[in-house]
Amino acid sequence: MPQSMLNKTIGLTLAVVLFFMSFLLTAQNVKEEKTMAYTAKDYAKLIGMPGFSETLLKNHFTLYQGYVTNTNKVLDALAAMVKDAKELPTPEFSELKRRLGWEFNGMRLHEYYFDNLGGKTPFDKNGKLGKKLAEDFGSYEAWEKDFKATGKMRGIGWVALYQDTTNGKLYNFWINEHDVANPAGCMPILIMDVFEHAFMSDYGLKRADYIEAFFKNINWAAAEARLK
Repeated sequence: MPQSMLNKTIGLTLAVVLFFMSFLLTAQNVKEEKTMAYTAKDYAKLIGMPGFSETLLKNHFTLYQGYVTNTNKVLDALAAMVKDAKELPTPEFSELKRRLGWEFNGMRLHEYYFDNLGGKTPFDKNGKLGKKLAEDFGSYEAWEKDFKATGKMRGIGWVALYQDTTNGKLYNFWINEHDVANPAGCMPILIMDVFEHAFMSDYGLKRADYIEAFFKNINWAAAEARLK
């Protein structure tokens, strides 16, 4: 490697290291009396759910708890920067602002996902949500076909049934990343995680089998309660 390129590579590496050191130091300097904005919820009640091994669920809970922890860290670090910095935005401030969307939505989408699992009651097509799905998709079966097909798309992300709060319409969305493709002004009704960590330890590459297990465990009451 030419010396000039080597110097550039070393310089870039040092810049990245210095950025994360700055982030960690800023987070540590936040006053100890500051309370956490968010606390991880306990979803242990889902253990034993058919089609989901205890190992898969516990690993998933741990990953979710990491999002909660990192959301608090980023919020604290940003607050400290606003308090102490003479001029904003600095590069560190900008990168943490962008990171916040990933950590926060990772936390919140997992909560919607776990909250709409653990159900044992069959779906009621004559209920409020059943009637709304039939109204907006033509039938429950048409909605389910669309939702499952979205979940089987190549790639990793989330499948979300959203309600547009401006007109009440229901739509199935693909969310590629936590901080991308969340429709503004819409309410999540049903969330399905299709990142690999949500199914591969139990199902390998058989995502369709995981989706069937998900549908057998939907807490339809929780989903319907989100409907406006």
